[in-house]
This record gives sequence, structure tokens and C-alpha cells, in this order.
Amino acid sequence: MFLNCGRFRLTLDRPLIMGVINVTPDSFSDGGLYLSTAAAVAHARQLIDEGADLLDVGGESTRPGAAPVTLDEERRRVLPVLEALADAGVPLSVDTQKPQLMREAVAAGVAMVNDVNGFEAQGALAAVAGSNCAICIMHKQGDPQTMQRAPQYTEVAVEVRDYLRQRIAVAEQAGIVRERIVVDPGFGFGKALDHNLELLRRLDAIASLQVPVLAGLSRKSMIGTLTGRDAVDRLAGSLAAALLAVQRGAAIVRVHDVAATRDALAVWQAVSAGD
Repeated sequence: MFLNCGRFRLTLDRPLIMGVINVTPDSFSDGGLYLSTAAAVAHARQLIDEGADLLDVGGESTRPGAAPVTLDEERRRVLPVLEALADAGVPLSVDTQKPQLMREAVAAGVAMVNDVNGFEAQGALAAVAGSNCAICIMHKQGDPQTMQRAPQYTEVAVEVRDYLRQRIAVAEQAGIVRERIVVDPGFGFGKALDHNLELLRRLDAIASLQVPVLAGLSRKSMIGTLTGRDAVDRLAGSLAAALLAVQRGAAIVRVHDVAATRDALAVWQAVSAGD
């Protein structure tokens, strides 16, 4: 399997590591740390040195309870970082729900658009269809203000799989070939702890869609609930979750701690190669 990702063609014979760059004041674990363009770019280059295969740059927090930001503010945060990293040598992803910013980021050369809203906003698919960038379609239930109040599922893995299958079909109808599509089951986005655990156990159901699966578990509240650790102290739990995800079919893991994840995956790959 491979992924057409802008000017990059990524082979997926090993799990890829997507490093997180939050250009926000209020993200759950690193809000405010990389709010300036200079700090965000320096952090991005550090993550590349640590082994990041892709970088995901976002200017609007989508943690539970987060307030939305305006297009102008999100643009002000994100576009200078993307432009400064244009020569970084790895694919850049923009994490946004706004079709206008998608268009501007594509024009700035991003290789992927990562939309927690599943490209459901009017004009979102049209904003990316004519480009060569990859898209990441995520599942969520509700919105950041309400999604964790009382999420309900009958069979979470089946429902998430069926939603993503339907969105893949809609994307294909819009002219986006499967080789450009990634899906994300949306851990923590309208899911209680039991839902997240069941989704991780049955991640192979999402992988059955035959497009790359991105798993974003790094430092999330489910790990805090299981370990009792604050967000900045969830490295061990995040590594365990990343390994479980790749064992169950994830092709990309989205993480804050790139170097440690790279080392854990290197050991996993060495053992798996002998199986």
C-alpha cells in the first residue's frame, strides 16, 4: 500500500510517524508552547530530526470544550508556519475544518489536509479535490463543545467503520482517488473510555476499509484515565497505545513524542520482521 501525498509518494511498508505541531494557546497538552511562528518552526525541525515522517500543523484546538477560532486567527497562526517549513523535506499536513483555509494551505503547498469534521462542511471536498494532496477523514460524534457529555453507540467499531466507508465513497465521487485517502477513527472525539478501548481492540475493522488508518492516541484523556497521569506525563501510556494501534493495522500514528515513538516502533518492527 502507498499514499499519494502532494509531491510525496509514501510507501506504507512500515508505520509512519506524524509529529504534532499545535500553534494554539489552548491545546490539551502543549497549548501555548509553540504559539509563535519561530517556536513552531523550531519545534517542527526538532521533530524532523527525531524521525518524523510527516508533520501536522494546526491552529485551532479541538480538545473537548475548546472554543472555535475565527478564520482570520487560524490563518494567522498556521500559514506562516507552513510557508516557513516549505523546504522541510517531509510532507506537511494542515489540521483544519475550514474550507477556505484548506484552499490557502493547498496553495501554500501542503501535502495533506486533516479534517476532524470528515470534510462535511460545505465546500470542504471541493477545496481539495482538484489538488494532489492527501486527505485524512476523521470520525467524531458531536462537536468539541458537546462531544464528551454523553456519547452513545450500539457497536462503536461498526458504526465508525460504516461512517468512514460512506465518507470515502463521497470523497471518491468528488474526484479524490483512494490512493489519496487516509481515515482516522477519532479516538476521544465523542467516545467514552469504553468506546475508545473497544475501538482500539477492533481497529482491524477500520483497516478493512483498505485505506491507510491514522491513529491519534498520544497523551489523550483515555490514557490519563487509565494511568492517573497528567497530559505531560503520559509518554509510557502513549507508546503502549501506539504499538497496539500498529499491531491492529494503523499505518500512521500521530504523536507528540516522536523520538520515543520511533524507538518503540523500531523494536516492534525488528520483532515483527521475523514472524
